[in-house]
Parts: sequence; C-alpha cells; structure tokens
Amino acid sequence: MVSIELTRHLFQFFPQLADRPLEVEGATVAEALAALERIAPGIVFYICDERGRLRPHVNVYVGKEPVRDRFRLSDPLAPGDRLFIMQALSGG
Repeated sequence: MVSIELTRHLFQFFPQLADRPLEVEGATVAEALAALERIAPGIVFYICDERGRLRPHVNVYVGKEPVRDRFRLSDPLAPGDRLFIMQALSGG
C-alpha cells in the first residue's frame, strides 16, 4: 500500500478525503492516482490535464523526491511509499 497526503485546501473540493488515512495500491504514480480517483471521482482531472500530464501548478513527491515523469507518471512506487500531492496557490 502507498499512503497519499494532500495539501489541506484540496479537502474543500474533495471533503470525502478529509480526516481519513489514504492508502491505495499502485506500482506507479499513475496507478496510485487511478486508485485515488476511485475514492474521489474528479480528483485526477484536478491534478492532471486532458492528456494525463501533471498540471503546471501541481507538484507530486514520492517521499521527498519530486516526480520525474510529469507526462506519463511512470515513477515507480514501493509498498510503504508516501505520495504527497501539493497544489500551488497563487493570488495577491
């Protein structure tokens, strides 16, 4: 299982993910996001564009390392890994 953590403001759009551990199966970042999509329909489109690529304002980390493959999300995951999804905020 891979644990997923999100920046707190994402819970306002996906409240079903708040206050619960998020653990999914997945051998790659893409597979883990697909599993997260089954829990919270619509979240992957929030994170990825129409082609399945990470949106420019989204950063994803495996542990402390940023995802290298922002296009296919093929970075490998191992059981016990932590996937951190962070959306940048902007404004003034």
